[in-house]
Amino acid sequence: MMPFPKIHDLYLGKVVIGTVLLTWAVLLGLDVMLNLFTEFGDVGEGNYGVTEAIVYMLYTVPRRAYTLFPTAAVIGSLMALGQLAATSELTAFRAIGLSRRRLSVTVAVALAVLTLLMVVSGETLGPWGQRRADALKASSRSDNLIVAQYSGVWAREGDIILNAEGGEEHDNGTDKWLELRDVRLYEFDDDGRLESLALAKVAEHRPGGWLLRDVTRTTFEPDSVSQSKVAEERWESQLDATALSADIDRPRYLSAVELRDAIRYRVRNALDASEYEEHYWGRWFYPLNVLALCLAAIPFAFGSLRSGGLGKRLFIGIVFALGFWLLQTQFVKMASAFKFDFRVAYALPTLIMVAVSVFLFKKRSG
Repeated sequence: MMPFPKIHDLYLGKVVIGTVLLTWAVLLGLDVMLNLFTEFGDVGEGNYGVTEAIVYMLYTVPRRAYTLFPTAAVIGSLMALGQLAATSELTAFRAIGLSRRRLSVTVAVALAVLTLLMVVSGETLGPWGQRRADALKASSRSDNLIVAQYSGVWAREGDIILNAEGGEEHDNGTDKWLELRDVRLYEFDDDGRLESLALAKVAEHRPGGWLLRDVTRTTFEPDSVSQSKVAEERWESQLDATALSADIDRPRYLSAVELRDAIRYRVRNALDASEYEEHYWGRWFYPLNVLALCLAAIPFAFGSLRSGGLGKRLFIGIVFALGFWLLQTQFVKMASAFKFDFRVAYALPTLIMVAVSVFLFKKRSG
């Protein structure tokens, strides 16, 4: 158990947090600026202007910050230790009896505080901001789309209003289509009176148009109500499927709770939930990945601090640590292809990095 933090722990933690935050701000600023220029390519579609593009990017900042934090953490922590080594402060810490292990634990605790804040943001501000950004862009580019934050997808075409609980895009390599589930179609007359209500289990949009499946239609006459059921029917509509798909939540932008609910829904209905499971377990392993990534790279900042070559050690450490993400990505892809547990795919690279970190610490201590 780590002793109560002393003044040198607080100082080291302050330097690490400050350098990580600065690195994070630089990476985030570059990412936002580069993507903003890309976003300007969509300016002019419908009512989507420069102001909307800027607001869209601001809404996506929490999600981008969450994605970039692991990279900022490893680069920032190594830069902080490099700065302390250049001013001989690390040498002074070692001279008063602080071990590499104690220094590394202090760095890990500082990073754990930032990681905890980032996890909270990734589960709250990130999905909220991305949802608002997609809603703004979709409603600006399409006059027909109406976005409701808590009640699924809404759209209007003429006198018909569509509401769907959710949906997803499909792409099998040759065909690409949009599928909405639990769809309601409200049709009104010129006086605003509800003429009919159609309930469809699925609304599918392919290049040939819209197809409704398992449809129950209720027609409201001035003095009567009638109901009919059909297995499927064509819906002659020019509703923009691209705009609708923009409002469908993508798995990588959902919170862990939303991913869990989506997985349960798909399991109950015998649907493929692998994409949602991939991102769900990725959320759980996120904090472990950050710490494993940094601990595996930190040994490169130690060694013979007076002998020079610090820049080379930092560069090797950064490349070595960032290779972790490539390794984990390949394991996750293998889990998706060969249908084995995603928890194993995420855990193995983390355990490998921890083992490598322990080996490097022992080697450099010897």
